[in-house]
Amino acid sequence: MDTDVVVVGAGPTGLMLAGELAQAGMRTLLLERRPEPSETAKAGGLAGQILQLLHYKGELDRFREASTGPEPAPRFPFGGVHLDFTRLADVPMRAMPLPQPRLEAVLAERAIERGADVRRGHALAGLHQDQDAVTAEVRGPDGPYAVPARFLVGCDGGRSRVRELAGIPFPGTSFPEIERLASVTVPDSVTVLEDGGLDVPGVGRIPFGYTATERGVFACSGLGGTMSVYTAEVEATEYDDDVPMSVPELSASVSRVLGIELPLGDPLRMTRFGYSAKQADTYRLGRVLLAGDAAHLFPAGGVAVNAGMLDAANLAWKLAGSVHGWAPPGLLDTYSEERRAAAERTLLHTRAQVALRRGHGPGGDALRALFLELTADEQPLRRLGALMAGTDVGSPMSEAHPLVGTFATDRALHVAHQDPRFAGLLREGRPVLLDLADRADLRELARQWGDRVDVVSASIDERPGDALLIRPDGRIAWAAAVDAPGETALPALREALTTWFGVPSI
Repeated sequence: MDTDVVVVGAGPTGLMLAGELAQAGMRTLLLERRPEPSETAKAGGLAGQILQLLHYKGELDRFREASTGPEPAPRFPFGGVHLDFTRLADVPMRAMPLPQPRLEAVLAERAIERGADVRRGHALAGLHQDQDAVTAEVRGPDGPYAVPARFLVGCDGGRSRVRELAGIPFPGTSFPEIERLASVTVPDSVTVLEDGGLDVPGVGRIPFGYTATERGVFACSGLGGTMSVYTAEVEATEYDDDVPMSVPELSASVSRVLGIELPLGDPLRMTRFGYSAKQADTYRLGRVLLAGDAAHLFPAGGVAVNAGMLDAANLAWKLAGSVHGWAPPGLLDTYSEERRAAAERTLLHTRAQVALRRGHGPGGDALRALFLELTADEQPLRRLGALMAGTDVGSPMSEAHPLVGTFATDRALHVAHQDPRFAGLLREGRPVLLDLADRADLRELARQWGDRVDVVSASIDERPGDALLIRPDGRIAWAAAVDAPGETALPALREALTTWFGVPSI
């Protein structure tokens, strides 16, 4: 068998997964049905916890170099309003402008550099599996062929062929709206106001943010030297994802929703999409797994890429453990358990956004106004920021320490944003025992897993614990309390290492 893992779909999730698997020494084949990368900027950038993870991997600068601008101020749309995180000293939600074609180009380059075999124009036609292998039946440019592998992962979107062939149910709701989002140059006839609103001849002032009408939702912003326009309206039309949206199409939608003729400049980014709230019953069926949009669909923007790339980070090291033979029993099943729980949290806040943005008239306006009043308090704002960033992933994994089961964020470590001491902490794609209190006893124990666990020592002013065991996906698997005695810390660390990374190598 020449292939360890077949990945289907070369979007951000599939490309991220292929790169992680190849780094872990997996013989990885990535199949993409389209012969060329898509130039449609379905997503506008990276946002949330994936930025923190890339910092820990030492790769954030690589993505930043491909970015189209500086990090925007942390003010983000949420269900017809904007949440302002600028007043928080440690911001829970951040973003990087990086249109999807550029993001995919960086991820593809990264995967190929690490040894993944990326084949474009090769479509999955069928699959079958047994106890020992899964076989992908592929339709390529030179005819059909079959690829046996240890595992196959569907990262092939909301209409996943992998999910269909595996027979995994995908329950949920498809919403009837068509969403249109565009960035255009500002026409000479339009004046951008200081607050981001627009002054349009013959129309007057159009406020920054969202306007709900009986016919749909409209939003605009003139901040940043461009004009952003968004509409959502109920339509019966089914659009082909491969047919790009045009300026006349957007203009007609604005006219229907808002009842005005809005001048539009030259298109910079245009995308059209529908929203669904769905989740696969399981992310694993035997040797077939799902990730990204193939596993879940959310009815709000700005979350899918983050969620999918975090799926990939969670899955990759668990697949590597299964192939290399050190994975403890049940490790691979934790992928479905953990990432389904994380998706439930994302579905919670994105479904709430649907209710917020669809309300119109005095009742809808009152709901949004009250919501904004509640987010004037720090704790509700932080909770929403964690949900949007994907760091709120459900119940903690342990009652022994509050950090266990959470992500290793700046706030969790009590350090400044992108602290240089932790850039590259997870560079090797391996778990790390982060010793924050010069605990030789804990370091010595962790080195018994030296073929798969790294040990790093650091000193910070206000440590959250004496040591943290951080998984390759950035989640904290174990933590020792400050000044925890060895007689309790050592057995607990041994149990965590064995639970997640198998028996010691020495």
